[in-house]
Amino acid sequence: MNNYKNNKIAKFEKVSLDRFIRDFSDKFKDYSLSNIQEIYNSIKLPKRATIGSAGYDFYAPVTFKLKKEETIIIPTGIRCMIEDNWFLGIYPRSSLGFKYSLRLNNTVGIIDGDYFYSDNEGHILIKITNESPENKICTIEQGNSFVQGIFLPYGITIDDSSTHKRNGGFGSTNK
Repeated sequence: MNNYKNNKIAKFEKVSLDRFIRDFSDKFKDYSLSNIQEIYNSIKLPKRATIGSAGYDFYAPVTFKLKKEETIIIPTGIRCMIEDNWFLGIYPRSSLGFKYSLRLNNTVGIIDGDYFYSDNEGHILIKITNESPENKICTIEQGNSFVQGIFLPYGITIDDSSTHKRNGGFGSTNK
């Protein structure tokens, strides 16, 4: 049996308080600076629920509700340093997908290793939509997990010649 301790390839950490304040206040207009600082201080790093879990749970920094067909962008306050030839896939928690048809707007979030070094500090933002066919309201309480991240290896072609360096967030590899 493979010992999982040999597969350590990444490290989660918080983005800076300044970065979090910029991104959070851009998405949530009704919070004061002191409230945002309290939210930042309460952010929990992602972790696995059990030793057999493949995914690292990401926790909601604030309580939010999504009605049918509503969308929200959640600044997690988290960044991730990842070893070469690995990426972090972000997926909705299975139970939320099952109960509410909760989905990520980009289907699967792909966090590349070089995203950590971007101007935005590699801040992981999660955009999700409630597509519940039963008109259910999805409520996620602050501190509860709502998405999970799974580390996966990837390969490149023999004739790969990429030299472009990332400097930005969403869509920055096309610039």
